[in-house]
Amino acid sequence: MRYLYGLAILSCLVLWSSCRNDFETVASTGKLEFSKDTVMLDTIFSNIGSSTYNLKVYNRSDEDINIPTVRLKQGESSSYRLNVDGMPGKVFENVQILAKDSIFIFIETTFDVTGVPTNPKEFLYTDQLLFDTGGNEQKVELVTLVKDAVFLYPEKYEDGTYESLNLGMDSDGNDILVKGFFLDDDELTFTNEKPYVIYGYAAVPSNKTLMVEAGARVHFHAGSGIIVAENATMKAMGAPSLDREAMENEIIFEGDRLEPGFADVPGQWLTIRFTSGSVNNEFNYTTIKNSTVGLLLEDSPVTLKNVQIYNSANVGLLARTGVIDAENMVISNSGQSSLAIQLGGSYEFRHSTFANYWNNGFRTFPTVSLDNSLETEEYIFVADLVKANFTNCIIYGSERREFSLLKNSEADFNFNFTNSLLRFEDPTGEFNDNPIYDFENPQYYTDSKFNIEPMFQDTALNNYNIEAGTSGADNIGKNNVSPNIDLNGNSRSTPPDAGAYEATVFPEP
Repeated sequence: MRYLYGLAILSCLVLWSSCRNDFETVASTGKLEFSKDTVMLDTIFSNIGSSTYNLKVYNRSDEDINIPTVRLKQGESSSYRLNVDGMPGKVFENVQILAKDSIFIFIETTFDVTGVPTNPKEFLYTDQLLFDTGGNEQKVELVTLVKDAVFLYPEKYEDGTYESLNLGMDSDGNDILVKGFFLDDDELTFTNEKPYVIYGYAAVPSNKTLMVEAGARVHFHAGSGIIVAENATMKAMGAPSLDREAMENEIIFEGDRLEPGFADVPGQWLTIRFTSGSVNNEFNYTTIKNSTVGLLLEDSPVTLKNVQIYNSANVGLLARTGVIDAENMVISNSGQSSLAIQLGGSYEFRHSTFANYWNNGFRTFPTVSLDNSLETEEYIFVADLVKANFTNCIIYGSERREFSLLKNSEADFNFNFTNSLLRFEDPTGEFNDNPIYDFENPQYYTDSKFNIEPMFQDTALNNYNIEAGTSGADNIGKNNVSPNIDLNGNSRSTPPDAGAYEATVFPEP
């Protein structure tokens, strides 16, 4: 009996404790506090879900409170989605917050801008998160900018598989298939009227040209990119911009996550790939950012003028037996090399800046790597490095040796650094007996400078302007080397500075 009596008392205590909140909460009096008055869900594309944002709701009082309703003003028809204290929905009743405590509300949205009668290019979608009703009602604004876009993607078949592209065969003789599609004739011009969002690989068919017009914005979903087929061409013809912040005439290739937190995240998409035999490729005033490999060039030519490539997870520009003519180019902040040349080729770089201050992990590769071979699991292939000329360039970074020369004696290996600023420190003399690292040999090094800080303005922000009077690149360039204006549109001095930018006086901090 004593045991049963004790058990009955314990049961009553448990029941009383479990019901305590129901009996002791008081109604909200409209004095909730919020971590923010307006939740900005940043910019999204039409029909693409946003990231999840959070709002913290505080009960600063000494009593447990009960909020009769927490709801979206548009109710179940709202395009916002909520999770209140672990429960999904759009309308909630009797939400409790303990004294001196808080709860989280998580908010997402997906919105179809084509449902708006005017079908705008941009639409500001808003709603309100309402707490309580009547005189105690409080509200938090919800705001999202939704952009309309041209969506390009592979066809999905009835069996659930997707349209694919064949990239050849692997070492076992199996087809290499990737999710992708060939662009139709009416898709071969990207304008600046709306952004483009690409899913999978968009391929330029043989004997066709993809023309990307000035001011175009091209976004890639994860695992996506562009492939330029044999005998196909890609031209990205941007133009100078009046506003260097807005870059209104620049062409920009980047990922499809528009939130500020993704602005500089590497590896959000794959690459722009020029397969063997593509022709007449040209990029001007173009920015390529946050890819895995910015440009991948395979036995193809490309002209690069006023091009910036940065935040590549692996390599900014990877060329295998490529033919490149480049000027006023900046490639920076890559997980491996900013520029990697493999299996020879022919290259001219003028007034270009190659820099690497990668801060997303440990980096073991130099900023620039030159190699006239390519090693696979079964073979080592070699090809002539016909030339690799760097004139009035900067090759610098956070490591002590920022270029490497990998010469296979079975093929030609021709290179020269002329009037350039280079970083290569060899305090132990490890490379003293290697003739291609003889910095006094004019066959390889002509009037170049070593290990003098370029004084970049802000490497974390990919700002590679150099400071007048203190930069090691100031006035070391060779005269009469094109172009005669820098990447900012400023005329070059006599003698010019090395790199893509003429030195400037930095503003006071």
